[in-house]
Amino acid sequence: MNKVFSTTLIALLLSAGTLFAELRLASPFTDHMVLQCDLTVPVWGTADAGEKITVEFAGQKNSTQADADGNWNVKLEPMTASAEPRTLVVTGNRKSAIENRKCADVLVGEVWLASGQSNMDFTMSKKVKRFAGVTNEEAEIAAANYPLIRMFTGDAQKTYAPTNRIGGEWKVCTPENVPAFSAVGYFFARDLQREIKIPVGIITEAFGASTAESWIRRETMAGDPKLKPMLERFDAAVEKFRTNPPPVIAEARSEDVSATNAAPRGRNRAARDPVQDQHNATVLFNGMISPVVPFAIRGVIWYQGESIVDANKGGIELYPRVQAALIRDWRKLWGEGDFPFYVVQLAGQEAASNSPLVREAQATILSLKNTGMAVAMDIGEAKNVHPKNKQDVGDRLARIALANTYGKKIEFSGPLYESMKGDGDAIRLRFSHADGLVAKDGALKWFTIAGADKKFVAAAAKIDDNSIVVSSSNVIAPTAVRYGWVNFPDGGQLYNSAGLPAAQFRSDAPKFDFNY
Repeated sequence: MNKVFSTTLIALLLSAGTLFAELRLASPFTDHMVLQCDLTVPVWGTADAGEKITVEFAGQKNSTQADADGNWNVKLEPMTASAEPRTLVVTGNRKSAIENRKCADVLVGEVWLASGQSNMDFTMSKKVKRFAGVTNEEAEIAAANYPLIRMFTGDAQKTYAPTNRIGGEWKVCTPENVPAFSAVGYFFARDLQREIKIPVGIITEAFGASTAESWIRRETMAGDPKLKPMLERFDAAVEKFRTNPPPVIAEARSEDVSATNAAPRGRNRAARDPVQDQHNATVLFNGMISPVVPFAIRGVIWYQGESIVDANKGGIELYPRVQAALIRDWRKLWGEGDFPFYVVQLAGQEAASNSPLVREAQATILSLKNTGMAVAMDIGEAKNVHPKNKQDVGDRLARIALANTYGKKIEFSGPLYESMKGDGDAIRLRFSHADGLVAKDGALKWFTIAGADKKFVAAAAKIDDNSIVVSSSNVIAPTAVRYGWVNFPDGGQLYNSAGLPAAQFRSDAPKFDFNY
C-alpha cells in the first residue's frame, strides 16, 4: 500500500467516524439515581440522527428513533416505588455498531427539585462552603447514613442560551458524601423518608445571591409586559459587553457574593460579563434548569429571598409576579400539572433584605394552587444571612409535603391570619392552624395596632382560646393590626401546639392580582 493511498484511507476512516455521534444520556441520568414513582418517566439523550434507541428498566423495554438533530426521548410507564437496586440500560443500534450505556444502583421513589439561592446552596459542612455548616455539624454528618436517600447536585453554570448539559452525579447519602449535600435538601429528604419509607431523591440546582428572574426562561420573561424590561436590560448589557469588552474581567465566586440584589462593586461592576451575573434574567434557567427538564419529579422546594431587594427597580413590589411566573413556567415545562411548589419564607435578620415587606411578597405564593410556605422568621440570626439551623427548615418543608402531597394527618403550618373583628376598644384576631396557641420565650410581642390615622403603636396581645385579643391604651378605636412587622423579631413569638410559628401579617395588606 503506497503512502498516499494509506494517508487517504486513514483520512476517510477518520471522516466517517465523525459522522457518528456518541450515544449519551442526559445529565441527570447517572449511577445511584432515584426515578420518580407513579408518574411517567422520560429518559432522554443524544445519538446519531435516525438511530434506534432502546431503554430497558424494571421489566420495561421501550424504543424510539433519534430525530434529525440526534435527540431522543423514551418514556417509561409509571412504576411503583422500589428500594431494589436495578440497572437502567440504554442501547443504540446503528448500522456499524451497537452501543450500550448503563446506570447502576437505580431506585424508584420520590424525587424533588431543590432550588434557589445561597440558603439552599448552603451545605452540611463548612469545609465545603465557607458560609455553610449546620448546627451540630459533626453529629449530624456522622448520623447521615441513609442509603435510600440520594442527591444530584448540579454544577454552577450561567449561560446566555439554554444548554442541555450540566455537570453532576447522584450520590448516596453517607457520612462521607453528605458534607457536600444541600442542608435544606438533606433534612427535607431525611424527615420525608423516615415517614414514607421509600427512596427519596433530591436534585439540587441552586446558586448564591440569585434572583428569581434568573431562573425563568426567556419566552416567559418576554411574554410578560411587567417582566420584559428585565430581559431587555440584560440583552442591552450583553450587547454592550460583547461589542466593547472591558480589559479586565473578574467574576466573583458565588460564596463571596452577599445575598442582596446589589450589583458587583468596584472593578467587577464594570468588568463582569452580564451572563455571569446571577442577578440577570434567564441565565440560571439556561445553565442549570434547562439540562434537567423534564426529569420526572414530584415537586419543588424553593429558598430564595434576599435578592428580591432592588430599590431602583421595585424588586419587592414586582416579586409576587416574578415568583408566580417562575412557578407557572416550571409547571408548564415539566408537563406534570400543578405539581407541589413549597417555599421557605425568609428568616429574621437585622437587615433591609429581610424586611417584612420581603416576607409579605413571598407569602403571596399561597394564592396559587398547590403551594405551601415554611415560616422561618423565628430561627434567624441577627447578623448572619445564612442561619445554621437548617433542621427546622427541612422539618417544616417536610411537614407541608407529608400533609399536602402524601396525605398524612399532621399539622403542617403555624397560625395564619384569617380575619379581625372589633371587640370594644380592642381587636380580636382569628387564625387558621390555631390549635393550642402559645407564646414562646416570654409574653407575646411584636403586635402593633392603629386607628384611622394608620399610626401603629406597640400593643398588648392576649391569647383567648384560639384567638388573640390586641389592644393599646393609646388607640381608642382600632382599625388595623400587624404582627411581626420588623426585620428581626427575637423571642415572644406566637406558635401553635405543633410548635410551628405564626406567619407575620398586616390586616391592612394590599391585595395582589394574579389574574394576568
